Amino acid sequence: MSDVSGDEVVVVGGGFGGLSAACYLADAGVDVRLLEKNEQVGGRASRLEAEGFTFDMGPSWYLMPDVFERFFAYFGWEPSDFYELEGLDPHYRIFFKDGDSLDVTGDTDEMRELFESYEPGAGEAFEEYLETSERHYETAMDRFVYEDRSRLRDWVDLDVMTAAPIGLQLLGSMQGHVEDYFEHPKLQQIMQYTLVFLGGSPKNTPALYNMMSHVDFNLGVYYPTRVDEGTSSARQTESAGGIGAVVDGLVELGEGLGVTYQTDSEVTEISRRKSGFLVETVTGDTYNPDQVVVNADYGHAERELLPEHERQYDDDYWEKKTYAPSAFLLYMGVEGDVDPLAHHTLVLPTDWEPHFDDIFEEPDWPDEPAYYLCVPSETDPSVAPEGHSNLFVLVPTAPGLHDGEAIREEYREKILADIAENTGVDLRDRIVYEKQFAVSDFGERYNATEGTALGLAHTLRQTALLRPSNRSSAVEGLYFTGSFTTPGVGVPMCLISGEHTAKRLIDDQQ
Repeated sequence: MSDVSGDEVVVVGGGFGGLSAACYLADAGVDVRLLEKNEQVGGRASRLEAEGFTFDMGPSWYLMPDVFERFFAYFGWEPSDFYELEGLDPHYRIFFKDGDSLDVTGDTDEMRELFESYEPGAGEAFEEYLETSERHYETAMDRFVYEDRSRLRDWVDLDVMTAAPIGLQLLGSMQGHVEDYFEHPKLQQIMQYTLVFLGGSPKNTPALYNMMSHVDFNLGVYYPTRVDEGTSSARQTESAGGIGAVVDGLVELGEGLGVTYQTDSEVTEISRRKSGFLVETVTGDTYNPDQVVVNADYGHAERELLPEHERQYDDDYWEKKTYAPSAFLLYMGVEGDVDPLAHHTLVLPTDWEPHFDDIFEEPDWPDEPAYYLCVPSETDPSVAPEGHSNLFVLVPTAPGLHDGEAIREEYREKILADIAENTGVDLRDRIVYEKQFAVSDFGERYNATEGTALGLAHTLRQTALLRPSNRSSAVEGLYFTGSFTTPGVGVPMCLISGEHTAKRLIDDQQ
C-alpha cells in the first residue's frame, strides 16, 4: 500500500475488521486511533474471565490458517511470533440424536472409509467433492476474496469471466449441490455444518461455499496458544489461549506500528465537518480525524451514529435484510471432566430442517435444536481451575427473538437435558460457574442489529457486491469494514475486509 503519512484516522470498533484495518493504515503512515465501546478489544471475540475460568465469548474455531499467515507476512511477521497453533484431532465430534456418533478428522483415507460406511460410493464422491471444493477455494480466494470486488465494474473483466465455474456455482443452493454427491442425510449435514458459521441455511446459501469443505478437511482445525506470558495493555486480561490469543497478537502488532487503542469509548456520533469529521464518545470526548473507518455494526452506525442526511440506506433497506442467526449461549465451569465431549462437538438432529425453519422461515425458539459445544479445557488446561472443565454451548436462534428471563430459564433446562440425553454428559449437578448470553445481550454489548451474532447472512442476494459497500456513497472519507461488507462473515473474512477497506481509503488519498 502507498504511504499517506500525516493523515489521522479514527477506527470505530475493535473487532477483527477494525484491528486489521488499523494495522494496514498505521503501516502506511496514518496516525490511527481505535475507539472500542467495551472494556476490551476483539469485538465478538471478547474474553470472559470469572472464578478461574477463561472463555472465548464468540469465535472459537481457528480455520483458514493461510489467511492469518498472509496477514502477518504483510508486516514481516509470522503467526508464530505471536501465538502457537495446536492441531486438533479429531477436528470435531458429532453426536446425532438417534444415538449415532462419529469423529471428523484430517485423514482423507479415514474419512473416505467413514463416508463409504454410510452409503455405497460415497467414499469416491467424498474425494471428488473435496477436489471441487479445493479448486473453488483457490479460485475464489485469488479472484474474488483477496481482490476487492465490491462494485459492479469490478466483476466485468477478463479475470472474472475466466472464472465462470465459480459464477455458475453462485446460481444454486448448497443443498442442491450437496445432493448431487450424497444421498444420506447425515453425510449432507457433515458437508454443510459450516453454513452455521456463515449465518445461512442449506437452502439459502450459494453453492459457492462448498469451498468450506476444503477448509474443514484439508486445511485443518487448530487451537491458538500464547507464545509467552506477556499481555497487551489493550486487552487487560490474563494470558490464555483461544481466539483471544489471536486478538492479543493483532493488538501487539498494531501497537508496534503505532496504533492507539482506547477501550470504554463508545462512539455516539459521527458527522462530516468542513474539514474532516467530528467523532464524539459517550463520555463527551471528541476527535477530528481526516477519515473514519467504522467497524461497528453497519446498520447501527447508519441509523444511530450518522445524521440522516449522511446515511446511505434508509430503515426500509435494513428491515428487508436477512440477518445471520443470533444465539443462545451458556458459558459453564463444571467440576470434573466432560468425556466423551471433544474440544469441538456438534449435536445434530437427524433432520435439521425444522431448526433452520425456526431461524429463517417462522422465527421461534427451536423445538429440536442443533447446537455446538466447545470444551477448550480438553486442549488447554489453563482455561479452568484444576479438576474442572470449561465449556460453552451455542444454540443458533433467529435474530430478533424475545429472550426474557422466563424463556431463557426454560430453554436452559431444555438444552442441559438434551446434552445429557444425546451425549451422556450430565452437567446439571456439577456447574460451579454459569453465564447466559442471548439475543438482547448481542444488542446491548455489540449494538448488533436484531441481536445477530454474525452480521448479514450469506444468501444469494447478500453475497459479494450485493453486500453493503466498504466506502460510503453519501459521505466522502467515511469507510466501513467487518462482517456486514465484503468479503463477509467470519474471522478470516474480517481480517481481509480490514485490508480491503484500508487499501480503498489509501487509494482515495492518492
